[in-house]
Amino acid sequence: MYGLEAINANNGWAISVVGVTIVFSGLVTLSLVISQLYRVLALWENPSKIKTLFKAKQPKNQSEEFQEKEIIDQAVFTESQKEGAKQFSLLIRTMENHFSLPRLLHLAQISDLKNSHSNLNNLLKTNIIIPDGSGFFTWEKETFDKAIL
Repeated sequence: MYGLEAINANNGWAISVVGVTIVFSGLVTLSLVISQLYRVLALWENPSKIKTLFKAKQPKNQSEEFQEKEIIDQAVFTESQKEGAKQFSLLIRTMENHFSLPRLLHLAQISDLKNSHSNLNNLLKTNIIIPDGSGFFTWEKETFDKAIL
């Protein structure tokens, strides 16, 4: 058997397609590496750029955090969110000053509060419930009064 019959009999077409695919993907990968090589060489020539990349990812300064907190404090709650926040405030009154979020969420689910996860998330985003640094959280009554009442 010779020619096209031999190619058909021994899966020659499939082997040739796989070979062409491998070569093509290798060439595409090589072209992408070469097209981005200038960035690696620029970092190689000037290593101080690496330090600036990592410095750019540092946390915000205090004034930006304060402005962000003011924006959050002025958040607008819907009536159902206000009702959920008021129900959470009632639950927190039964707890200690420093409480855990899983326990609070468990109490909310036992009390059958609607949308307990989203309401708790809103309270965390608006800094009504804030972390105390030791794994527990505290209730900020002043922030609650401003945002909800």
